[in-house]
Amino acid sequence: MTQPKMGVRGVLVERAGHRILFVEELDVSPGEVLAVVGPNGAGKSTLIHVLALLERPSAGEVLFDGRPVRDGLLSYRRRMAVVFQEPLLLDATVESNVGSGLALRGVPRAERAHRVRRWLERFGIAALARRSARTLSGGEAQRVSLARALALEPEVLLMDEPFAALDEPTRQALIDDLDRALAETGTTVVFVSHDRAEALRLGDRVAVIIGGRIRQVGPPSQVFAAPADEEVAAFLGVETIVPGRISAVEEGLAVVEVSGCRVEAASALEGQSAGEVLVCLRPEDVVLSPAEDRPAATSARNRLPSVVRRVVRSGAQVRVELDAGFPLVALITKQSLEELSLEAGSRVVASFKATAVHLIPRHARPQSPTG
Repeated sequence: MTQPKMGVRGVLVERAGHRILFVEELDVSPGEVLAVVGPNGAGKSTLIHVLALLERPSAGEVLFDGRPVRDGLLSYRRRMAVVFQEPLLLDATVESNVGSGLALRGVPRAERAHRVRRWLERFGIAALARRSARTLSGGEAQRVSLARALALEPEVLLMDEPFAALDEPTRQALIDDLDRALAETGTTVVFVSHDRAEALRLGDRVAVIIGGRIRQVGPPSQVFAAPADEEVAAFLGVETIVPGRISAVEEGLAVVEVSGCRVEAASALEGQSAGEVLVCLRPEDVVLSPAEDRPAATSARNRLPSVVRRVVRSGAQVRVELDAGFPLVALITKQSLEELSLEAGSRVVASFKATAVHLIPRHARPQSPTG
């Protein structure tokens, strides 16, 4: 089994008597990109500060290559690089900023110049080499910050919401460039974000942290498809979370009674043929069609007559709140809205596949997973 590059054991951070963070166990494998996501104030930045050895926990240990970090903190910090939301550049030229960490570490001039040039080109900022950092846009400044970090050739790169202050086009372009750079270098990465799309784009694994505790860790597809509890589901964009009861399991499908409606779910809980559950459904998995006598041809096993309660336009998509016997939310395009002529009071059929329904045991308590 591969030894983790970095990890924590029993890390507790308390401030003024309040528990800010408690992580029982978390490991990051060599070359892995771990995305830590959670709402504001969840403890994400505190975790990065602890991993970067910038903050001592009240209890617990940070591990590097399987060994507890206790002494010689500077030597460990030299094996890492940290990128923050604010680039924190020196009042100097772009190339001086990219080479500043190398100069502090005593890298010879020729090697320093080679690495600076390489990373300036890699992040598309070679033309800015002689520019003053004070003249840069936010996106340019963050490119300089990332180039400076990767020029150090760190064993571990830690990033604290590095894209949060950027506009969408700038953010996407920078994420694409960083993704390619990480694939080339094989650097071990831990980055925190409140943006779910960033985690899906960059993370090999995702850790969800809420209330200072890691609630779920796993591959992005698994975490987003099967959240561990109600709070995780809500953070990950599941808008329909309603109580129900499994009444039967038929042909591998759980039949769930929800406010007098029958919902079929492919995610039947192992060994459970009855019991209280939470029915979770993402808005993008709900398809709306006109209310008509003859059902349209579809592979969806769930078709519920519904009434539109509210239509909310947001960017390129439209959020439709429905009464399907229980509150249900759908996300559709503006074109679909026009074609269906939807408004409050409109009658439609809401359809979704059994595979889109995720069930959570109703009274299951959140657990602190290891990873």
